[in-house]
Amino acid sequence: MIFTTAEVAAHLQGEVQGDAAAHLTGFAPADRAQTGDLTFAENETFFAQAEESAATAIIADARFSSTRKTVIRVKQPRVAFAKVLALFFPEPKFAPRIHPGAVVAASAQVDPSAHIGPHCTIGERVRIGANVVLESGNFVGEDSVVGEDSRLFPNAVLYARTELGRRVRIHAGSVIGSDGYGYVLDQGAHRKVPQIGQVIVGDDVEIGANVTIDRGALGATRIGKGTKIDNLVQIAHNVVVGEHCLLISQVGIAGSSKLGNYTILAGQAGVAGHLKIGNQVTVAAQSGVMHDIPDGEKWLGAPAQPDRQAKRQMIAVTQLPDLIRRVAELERKLGAKL
Repeated sequence: MIFTTAEVAAHLQGEVQGDAAAHLTGFAPADRAQTGDLTFAENETFFAQAEESAATAIIADARFSSTRKTVIRVKQPRVAFAKVLALFFPEPKFAPRIHPGAVVAASAQVDPSAHIGPHCTIGERVRIGANVVLESGNFVGEDSVVGEDSRLFPNAVLYARTELGRRVRIHAGSVIGSDGYGYVLDQGAHRKVPQIGQVIVGDDVEIGANVTIDRGALGATRIGKGTKIDNLVQIAHNVVVGEHCLLISQVGIAGSSKLGNYTILAGQAGVAGHLKIGNQVTVAAQSGVMHDIPDGEKWLGAPAQPDRQAKRQMIAVTQLPDLIRRVAELERKLGAKL
């Protein structure tokens, strides 16, 4: 695809400094850019590299100008970067169809605009919305709902009664609605507690590869709109994740915990069960949360604590070897005097 710098600037709500008619044929980092490429710079070092490159134009903020390159100036370069990648590298289009190799229950409702790929199975009373894409090997259990413009990548699975909002993306190998981990000790054996709830996923949620979200034991496990879940995350039964949260790879959330809106759990963070994590909370990587966290706080460590308290303890630990040495010297001196 070919765009002029003026067309790209209009798409990004930016302005052109330089040749507005220059043709742009692609996007590349400065060290690999060729003539016709657009590149990106968000600080002085990267801008200098971009000016030295073969790129035709540079996306940057209003601080930057150049006598050597055309600059598309925008308010938020990183946001513009995301938008322009989608412009030059649009996602593939899927034609409306139901593949002959798919199995669709007679009671299911599939919108005519949906794409149902090979080896997909759609259960009884399922509702598939407009422009939905099931790429291949997807299982959608009975009484589930898949909202319009949603996309399931290969081998993603929805157990019965799962509800997806609009524009939900679920990547390969993820399982939504599997049994919660519920057992009770009965005469020396672990008796399974039937998990009869469901999973409800809000609009504009993206779920990475090999994520597992368990259905509620009673009621629903809920994922709020706009939340983005990285690969290899485990969310247990009856968890409620708020809106616009970020859950990074290998996060684990135990049953019935609740997260507020705009909360971030960094990689490998764990949250114990039945906790309340507030709005706009950040939990650092590999932290183990054992207590409720109020709104707006940053916690780290295992067990996790407020960041200032945890950092003071970490600093104190680094000082222990010197303290031990000094105590040993004092003991030797005192021993000699005795």
